[in-house]
Amino acid sequence: MDISTSDNTITIVGNIKSVSDFQDIKTAIDAVVRHHDSIKLKVVDSLSITSSVIGYLNKLILKDKINMVLEVGDKQLMDLLEDLNLTELFKARKV
Repeated sequence: MDISTSDNTITIVGNIKSVSDFQDIKTAIDAVVRHHDSIKLKVVDSLSITSSVIGYLNKLILKDKINMVLEVGDKQLMDLLEDLNLTELFKARKV
């Protein structure tokens, strides 16, 4: 998994599957939200995301009041977010 940031956009390429992936994502997001109250998270090709990432994104939106848009590249991940009723909360859209 590779993460890159540009301004308030975080791009993740590769599958999100491990605890270290979660730590890397959290570190990248924390760095961006220090300077922005709105972020765009692009998950280019991961088939799924871990429950720890889902929980962290929930906290950012509901507790920290961060405005987030999640752009999903894989249909299977989009279907998962729909099944979990997270598309509205995460403002998820398939790109």
